[in-house]
Amino acid sequence: MPEASDVFHTDQGTGFPVILIHGFCETHEVWTRFAKLLSKDFRIISVDLPGFGKSKSLPANFSVADAAASINKLLTSLKIKQCIPIGHSLGGYVTLAMVNQQPELFSAFGLFHSTAYADSEERKASRNKVIEFVKNNGVAPFIESFIPPLFYNKAHPDVPFAVNMALQTKSETLIGYAKAMRDRPDLTSVIQKFNHAIMFIAGEKDTVIPMDTLQKQANLAVNPHLNIVLDVAHMGMFEKETETANLIHGFLVKATI
Repeated sequence: MPEASDVFHTDQGTGFPVILIHGFCETHEVWTRFAKLLSKDFRIISVDLPGFGKSKSLPANFSVADAAASINKLLTSLKIKQCIPIGHSLGGYVTLAMVNQQPELFSAFGLFHSTAYADSEERKASRNKVIEFVKNNGVAPFIESFIPPLFYNKAHPDVPFAVNMALQTKSETLIGYAKAMRDRPDLTSVIQKFNHAIMFIAGEKDTVIPMDTLQKQANLAVNPHLNIVLDVAHMGMFEKETETANLIHGFLVKATI
């Protein structure tokens, strides 16, 4: 298990702490423009999950829960008693595991194109194909075919940025997280038991996390805030930057009153 010092993070702004957690084959840089906007009213901490960006790697055969524990350790080291994590995709899986481990730390949380459901058998088979492909062909060919379809408009001007960011991913990190995501448990119980606000951001055109699955999960929550963003696939922070940033800002304001 890594120490808190092994997790790279940026820290900007003052006010109630908000933790931004990136997705698969991303780094904290996915939030750069968001963090600048949100830090006008909140303390924004953007992390690199273990193995990504400037953070140290987890030991072999790690789980999503291990990644979550490393972020919770960071929060403890920063003496944060209450905060709101917002997780994109994989970052949402980590967020759910963080809340599962230490619910008292969190006054709300957000799932940005993410889900509490475990992988289906079909998705598990797909993860296994990714693992074998990367073992045989390396990171770059996978990334170049993986990233553009995450955007509804594959010619979106931020596609090259997202590709270049993803190309930083080490093969052992990519394979390790593919296994961890494949093997993660269903955490819908976290949504059901959480007594505070939960934000869901769904992309209307998202084929990775279909919006109807998030509608079902929102129905399980005590205090759900479901937002469906039109003409967006899996990369809403780029595809509809202003709209999704405003949704998050509005949610944070309501959750911290």
